[in-house]
Amino acid sequence: MAKIDRLFDILISMEGSDLHLVEGQMPKLRAHGRLQPIEGEPILTYDSIREYLEEICAPDRWKKFLSHLDLDFAYQKDETYRFRSNYYFQIHGMAAVFRVIPTRILTLEELKLVPIMESFAHLRSGLVLVTGPTGSGKSTTLAAIINHINDTYKRSILTIEEPIEFIHPNKKSVFTQREVGLDVPSFGDGLRTACRQDADVILVGEMRDFETISIALSAASMGSLVFGTLHTNSAIKTVNRIIDVFPNESQGMARTMLAESLRGICAQTLLKTTDGKRAAANEVLIEAEGLAASIREDNISSIQNIIQAGKNMGMQLMDQAIATFFDNQQITGEEAYLKAEDKTPYEQYAPS
Repeated sequence: MAKIDRLFDILISMEGSDLHLVEGQMPKLRAHGRLQPIEGEPILTYDSIREYLEEICAPDRWKKFLSHLDLDFAYQKDETYRFRSNYYFQIHGMAAVFRVIPTRILTLEELKLVPIMESFAHLRSGLVLVTGPTGSGKSTTLAAIINHINDTYKRSILTIEEPIEFIHPNKKSVFTQREVGLDVPSFGDGLRTACRQDADVILVGEMRDFETISIALSAASMGSLVFGTLHTNSAIKTVNRIIDVFPNESQGMARTMLAESLRGICAQTLLKTTDGKRAAANEVLIEAEGLAASIREDNISSIQNIIQAGKNMGMQLMDQAIATFFDNQQITGEEAYLKAEDKTPYEQYAPS
């Protein structure tokens, strides 16, 4: 048992999501969105934090961390828990953040996501994006969708991640999971070889640059079902982000490719609920009449109207999702005010 496992046990017992270690400070954990020190733990010294970090890191990775000053990998504590690990340096020395990744993949029903999300698992081709800020549960949502495909269809599924978070067992589908930096040099390199690997479904852990986005669009246009993530908080901002990454002279082509391949966008944020936990709120856009034309003709603002008109299909704006949580007394007025784009209905709950 690694020395740091004791801290992970405390994190898990308190239903925490993240463990923070910073040289010169006490260890801290985040539980239900609140960051707090672990009572009784001593301040981390250079020797103590190095011992925690180096013990669970392979020698070649440790060498890379010391030379690159930053490292991402996944640590398997036991059969029940993995941790997404980020090592870095800061003004006072070493630091790290660990995110809990349960080894059991939750279902769409267990996550209490809107029912329309299941439809993404039944697609045969195109691009589906799950978006939101860091820590909003994008990876968990995507894992549930991929798991539903695995339970339902005989597909060849390729994931390209940095690091690999959820490990998918072969059920009806067959998985190839590749980690950037270990199994493949970059997301772009992994995507370039995907076609030669006969992948029906491709999961791109993060679509962060022009190369990754352009190749992902090409793969979706050529018949693969491509899932990806972006750090955007609405369908409109997601479409704009995809287009804006292309050079000006290529944006017309990008709009055409996106118009033809986009099958859905789920923007996600986590809300603090009245029972002290957190729940995912989703804005959902699915392929519908007028969507392709709106993208192709650069009339992106009309996407909001498409979502509103598609309520009977299961689509919803983020503010509509937040209003549902508030109306059901699952969140406070203050939380609704803080997370809603249109704050007018909740002004009386604004924090003083």
